[in-house]
Amino acid sequence: MSLGLFGAITRPLPHPVLLCAADGRILAANPAAHRSDSRLTPGACLFDVDSTDAELLRAHLATWLRSGSPVPGALTIKDADGRLRRFRCHGARAQWWDGPLPAAQLHLLPLDGADQFVVLSRQVAALNRELAFRRSLEAERARLLAAEQAARGRLQHLYTLTAALATAVTVTEVSRAVQDAALPALGATAVELRLHSTRLVPPLQPGEHPSPAAADWTDLDHPFPAAAPAPPRAPSPAEPPPLTLPLEADDTHLGLLVIHGADPGAAPEHAVAVAQQIAQALRRAGLHEHEHQVAERLQRSLLPRLPVLPGLDAATCYAPGGDLLSVGGDWYDVYDVDADHIGLSIGDVAGHGLREATVMAQITAALRNIVPRYGARPTSVLDELNTFLGRYHPGRMATACYLVFHRPTRTLAYAAAGHPPPLLVHADGTSTYLDGATNPPLGPVHGFGYRQAAHTLAEDDTLLLYTDGLVERRREVITVGLERLTACARVTAGLGLAELCDRFLHHQPDAAFPDDRALLAARFPPA
Repeated sequence: MSLGLFGAITRPLPHPVLLCAADGRILAANPAAHRSDSRLTPGACLFDVDSTDAELLRAHLATWLRSGSPVPGALTIKDADGRLRRFRCHGARAQWWDGPLPAAQLHLLPLDGADQFVVLSRQVAALNRELAFRRSLEAERARLLAAEQAARGRLQHLYTLTAALATAVTVTEVSRAVQDAALPALGATAVELRLHSTRLVPPLQPGEHPSPAAADWTDLDHPFPAAAPAPPRAPSPAEPPPLTLPLEADDTHLGLLVIHGADPGAAPEHAVAVAQQIAQALRRAGLHEHEHQVAERLQRSLLPRLPVLPGLDAATCYAPGGDLLSVGGDWYDVYDVDADHIGLSIGDVAGHGLREATVMAQITAALRNIVPRYGARPTSVLDELNTFLGRYHPGRMATACYLVFHRPTRTLAYAAAGHPPPLLVHADGTSTYLDGATNPPLGPVHGFGYRQAAHTLAEDDTLLLYTDGLVERRREVITVGLERLTACARVTAGLGLAELCDRFLHHQPDAAFPDDRALLAARFPPA
């Protein structure tokens, strides 16, 4: 086929058709090619017209020249106005060409809006953009959801920490709450409390030292050299350096909170808020402990010092209520009535506070005046004490128990005014409540005829007097507490008085004792 025949065949075609030599020179072009771009004329070089990479065009030509059937390709031509025109090509070697260089026959289809390939390509591109947009939305939604869940988790952990700190009463309890609940609230691996003990709980007297710090906090004011200092915690290589925050409340620097392995994604304001909560709880607990120590010191100073009497071995114990800051009205006492009688009393003024402590001190003073005159008759002692309370403290109420031991007969006469019954513990651990003479409390009832009872003691019997704080619990009938005492008595055989008294005082080591506990244990060995 000649060039003339090529031109005659391609002339009526609506799309450009080119015959190009291997070097890019255009050997022939139909009118449609000239209409598409005036530069697409015989003699022009395709490399000068195509705006794509020359190496890419050269690779296309090489492919077309090797193929005997049409192979797809692409051309991009920039016109005189700088606009790009894209063509989809199908090229193959012109087998009929017998020139010195091989030639390729190219069919160019403009990529305009009517081209189905272009439409499909645009739809595919739009679909890809839509999918990419949806993927980004899903990723953002997942990120926001994770952030929301993390925030909810931190908030829940913060609620847990707040609740634990709110119920912590002592500094040690606050420290335990921090160790248990602050780690998840802070997203940390460990926390340390370094506290100034004398700022938390000021000593009652100069030179007094607090008790050793618990294992979960460090005392910055009074380190204890006897205990080997714990080695400093070394962070792991991937762990960030520890975060140290001050603990301040009421313009008082209480110590430091050291956070190890804190979550780097958490806001620093969150850790500061947690530190402020801990500081407030420490301040509150320190004031509570200080006031509790003051109340206990005052209460102990009001309790009498027991006389040493022949034929009497006695031991006492006292513990303040766990959740009461005020002094109480508990008392116990021993009296040298005469050569044959030893008197004992125990009681409790209803309520807590300085007023009740004052009434208790006056009752103990009144008893020391009443007992020398009426000490051999328990009913007379309670009657005189009831008259005293009604006359000088109207409206006040107290419970009391007075007992008198007759040395020659080993008879114990007793009378109780609204007070829990004394417990008589035998040598084998069995026990008996002396509940044969119960009477109304002192104060509300006037002119009441008090009753008394008597019991003969064996030489190895132990008499236990106690106040109601030892047996009473919230939402529990008192008989349950009395049964606990008899159960405790079974394991006291062979104990000395001081050890026995302490065993009863702490017979429930994990229980909360809201009220004061006063105990008097006595034995009456033969002369």
